[in-house]
Amino acid sequence: MTARIVLLVTSPRLPAGLLTAAAWDVLRSHPVFTAADSEQAEALRKSGVPVTVIEPDPERLLAELDHSGNGAAVVWLGGPAGDENFARSLGLRLAREPALAELELMYGSWDPPGARLLDAVAVMDQMLSPGGDPWKRAQTHRTLASYLLEESYEAYDAIEADDTDALREELGDVLLQIVLHARLAEELPEDEAWSIDDVAGGLVDKMVRRNPHVYAGLKVADLAEITENWDRIKKAEKSRDSALDGIALSQPALALAAKIIQRAQRAGLDVPLPTGAALGPRLLRIVAEARADGVDAEQELRRAALAYADAVRAAERKNVGPAE
Repeated sequence: MTARIVLLVTSPRLPAGLLTAAAWDVLRSHPVFTAADSEQAEALRKSGVPVTVIEPDPERLLAELDHSGNGAAVVWLGGPAGDENFARSLGLRLAREPALAELELMYGSWDPPGARLLDAVAVMDQMLSPGGDPWKRAQTHRTLASYLLEESYEAYDAIEADDTDALREELGDVLLQIVLHARLAEELPEDEAWSIDDVAGGLVDKMVRRNPHVYAGLKVADLAEITENWDRIKKAEKSRDSALDGIALSQPALALAAKIIQRAQRAGLDVPLPTGAALGPRLLRIVAEARADGVDAEQELRRAALAYADAVRAAERKNVGPAE
């Protein structure tokens, strides 16, 4: 019977000892070795599973396998980082002499979806704690406001370019701003402070409340009814006096105009558009016409501006003569 080495990998983002039944069976049946003490190793010991710390060297582990008897097995408990270098060295060693042992990779636990968000929160906490990053520690919500806008615009640019790789990166930059603002809020006076958990908890509660067709079994006929329900629930939550309450007034002017027109129409208000030849009223009428035609005026002007920018650059290249 061929000897066997089981590389047991676990998630450092789950409570120690929270493992699959198969992993527990292997751990209780064979000698367990690891490179250094960890929370996982301590949890196993408390459950009656001996764990021995040895040097992370393939020859050392193979020697332990020999001591275990013919056809035996040993378990290598991977550390929080997975012990990739050791696993690679062991794999190469057994590739040269496959008769020594079979190598089996076993996952005792997996990162749950969103687990790396916990890492982002932990890194930001370190950044803003004593000994962390002085620049971040010196910021406020107000000093960071422009960065949040800038990162959001860069994410928008990636969407417009259909560059999903760039979008992934830019959304990470937006997430950095969110985590940073939340960590700064923990430093506010006790009666004003909040954390990233408050942000996430509020979001979850809001999504559940505003989507009764998903979470409360409400029957809906189409997307229009979903939108109507959303607006009705949102209005009840906010206790707003006007259909325009809650509009972000700092957004670009064309987008702001489109949002105001949209809210007025949703509320069933027939308010005449301003007349006159002045530029402001004319632009507002153009935005209204665009909405009536199903066109996003902000996006169309952006595209036209970028096309004009390309033409400017082309003209610059054309006018630049050969170097003398």
